[in-house]
Amino acid sequence: MKTRWMVAAKRADFKALGEELNIDPVVVRVMRNRGLTTADKMRAFLDKDAGVEHDPYLLPDMERAVGIILKKLKTGKSIRIIGDYDVDGVTSVCILYKGLRALGAEVSYAIPNRVTDGYGINESMIDKAFEDGIDTIITCDNGIAAADAIDKAIKYGMTCIVTDHHEVPYTEKDGVREYILPKADAVIDPKLEGCVYPYPGICGAMVAYKLIRAVFDVYDADDMSVTQEAVKKDGSYKQTEEHTEDERLAGLLAELKELAGIATVCDVMELTDENRYVVSYALESLKNSRNVGIRALRRVCGTESKSPNVHELGFIIGPCLNATGRLDSADRSVELLLAEDERDAVVTASELKGLNDLRKGYTEEGEKAALEYIADNGMEDEKVLILYLPKLHESLAGIVAGRIKERFYRPTIVFTDSEDGIKGSGRSIETYDMYEELNRHRELYTRFGGHKMAAGLSMDRENLKVFIERICRDCTLTEDELEKKITIDVPMPLAYVTEELIRQLGRLEPYGTGNPKPLFADKDLSIISVTPMGKTGDMCRIKASDRTGRAYELVMFKGYKELILDAKSIRGLCDPTGLMLDAVYYPDINEYNGRRTVQFIVQEYRLS
Repeated sequence: MKTRWMVAAKRADFKALGEELNIDPVVVRVMRNRGLTTADKMRAFLDKDAGVEHDPYLLPDMERAVGIILKKLKTGKSIRIIGDYDVDGVTSVCILYKGLRALGAEVSYAIPNRVTDGYGINESMIDKAFEDGIDTIITCDNGIAAADAIDKAIKYGMTCIVTDHHEVPYTEKDGVREYILPKADAVIDPKLEGCVYPYPGICGAMVAYKLIRAVFDVYDADDMSVTQEAVKKDGSYKQTEEHTEDERLAGLLAELKELAGIATVCDVMELTDENRYVVSYALESLKNSRNVGIRALRRVCGTESKSPNVHELGFIIGPCLNATGRLDSADRSVELLLAEDERDAVVTASELKGLNDLRKGYTEEGEKAALEYIADNGMEDEKVLILYLPKLHESLAGIVAGRIKERFYRPTIVFTDSEDGIKGSGRSIETYDMYEELNRHRELYTRFGGHKMAAGLSMDRENLKVFIERICRDCTLTEDELEKKITIDVPMPLAYVTEELIRQLGRLEPYGTGNPKPLFADKDLSIISVTPMGKTGDMCRIKASDRTGRAYELVMFKGYKELILDAKSIRGLCDPTGLMLDAVYYPDINEYNGRRTVQFIVQEYRLS
């Protein structure tokens, strides 16, 4: 797969802004590339602690939902939270459960099984809630596409509050969209048409956190008929003489905000605006997390003594919380996040890590099968890759789709067998709105949901052929849109990089979707030596010199095998020594045995 290198070309007086903000002009250029146009906006961006939490009451139906919950608390009605099996869903459940329990609510939770139930609330869960005598259902990270299930709950006489962040399903005729909303008593979703919430790109856990924060803001224990004994059942936050009611709830709210920050990263939300503030807060809070389960998981994963970062959340903590929902039951992750005993939490955390290690092996096998399927069917040049892997565990379809998408830079949908047909999970590229494209053919599906970059669907097996024909027929992606592009923030010689510049660049963190890690480029570096590293044999350390003869240490976390093949194609030898290297990189500090050195992490390269 070829990658086009492009240099960001946004203009500003970088030197003057750097002097005003007392930072290197390179850092100013990076911020300008992120859409910041004034010194005030840049100053606010650099001061992460000055971030803002938007008013919960700007979300649709928030006031109505708070009123319903206060009434249910006052009358002692039973509440059931229904979430989802991924990190966003699990943390959403914990946020609502801990928040409501702290106010003395009679509250329980249920999470669908990925294999037997599929995504989100369904009618069988409504039946079970009715059998259990549940009065009120609150969904989180799901529900916006569950009109039938909500209708059934309403018929049973239950009160329903939907909290979600996904796109509202719709039908379209002659270019006119008709949105399909569940007929719940309150629907809180920033994606609702006409919503005035200033930043709709929040995850399900953030929506749940907003609801609890709004309830806490107006909760008055003296006005409730719940007993203080009920409130004191919350073992994590017992009210004492040293802690007032307000302090108790404030402490809990801080923990819940930490969980919302973790979910924001794991659900791949853009790290801008409110999300950036909440994730920054979570990373700082994680150093001394209030959550017993998170502390245990960091200990088991070997990150307890390290400074938390986005990579840890997205690639270590998140996958462990996700693994149990993929291979077992997501209830185990909820149990971990609700744990109050350190020893029990460590046992559960170890189980989750073990499941994730097992999941990694299954994923490698699935990726191998996917590559063989593409090769056997001559699909390398297809604009949309649609794969049918009947033996793949259905919980891994999305991960495998993501890996194939990254490898070929094509929208990818992976189908596998399920109990009632086939299930598909898709991952997309920026130039292809997967939700919109798939929504055109929703009459083929038994279940469907998602957003621009990812989607999930179920259908009868006999519909697969028609589905493939339609999706491939309708695809209008051009060759330019199918070419992966990498944007270089600043062409910058390695010699310009110092520890101070790296420190200043660190003020732009946390990096992630919407705020990518800054990338720089240097050219005509002469390769002195290449040393392979790591268990996979695809990492390497490169020693190279610039035009002045000064040597530098570069690291590639993947690409060694490709580098050797490229060298062979250029000079006929599997030895890149002496060849010239152009590199896209970001600088970092390597600490080893008490020694700090600047190193350069290579993201892309070219040989000549």
